[in-house]
Amino acid sequence: MKPFAVSDHLKDVSETYPPAITVAEAGKNGGQETRSALARLWLSEGIPYAFKDCPGVYEAMRSWLSNNLDVPAKNLSLVGSARLGTSLSPKKLGTSFDANSDLDLVLISDSLFNALREEFCQWSRDFEDERAVPRNCNEERYWTDNNKRGHVLIQRGFIDQKMIPNLAPYPEVRRISETMAILIQKLKVTDDAPNPQYASLRCYASWDYFVRQMSLNLA
Repeated sequence: MKPFAVSDHLKDVSETYPPAITVAEAGKNGGQETRSALARLWLSEGIPYAFKDCPGVYEAMRSWLSNNLDVPAKNLSLVGSARLGTSLSPKKLGTSFDANSDLDLVLISDSLFNALREEFCQWSRDFEDERAVPRNCNEERYWTDNNKRGHVLIQRGFIDQKMIPNLAPYPEVRRISETMAILIQKLKVTDDAPNPQYASLRCYASWDYFVRQMSLNLA
């Protein structure tokens, strides 16, 4: 009988919160199987670094989000520096999670993904037909960029809530944005909880799409 085979590139990734550079090097050099393992185990499961001293708060937060967004709590997770304690972003590789860091939430939900996809497509049409008009030059620049990128991201099986303006014609995005704002306020008044300034939500159509995108980022 053959033993379980473990990639050599994973043998150095043994900590619960491994340094970002260790994860980045394993992902870059270890091939698709290694990247998928990193995405499943270290980048989506377990207690995030931001809540390592208050895991009960993390679970209470997920339960609250579950009730407010009508999704299973198990399908909510955190990524970014809040997950490992240091950032995997190429421009911020190794930057530690601190009081100025954001919470990057992810949700796996086919139904909410489809609702956000519909709202994005509606906003895209409204923007292109000038029914939705940006308030200033900066907003116009962001909207133009989001309008281009959003269609590509949807094809990859995910969409960011912040890519759709928080406006009345897009009720699902408005609900999520209001939930994120209340979440920040609730964390501020919760003992031992992290105190981020901003939280956002990325919705994936399935766990397979999540692992695929995380693997792509690691590569």
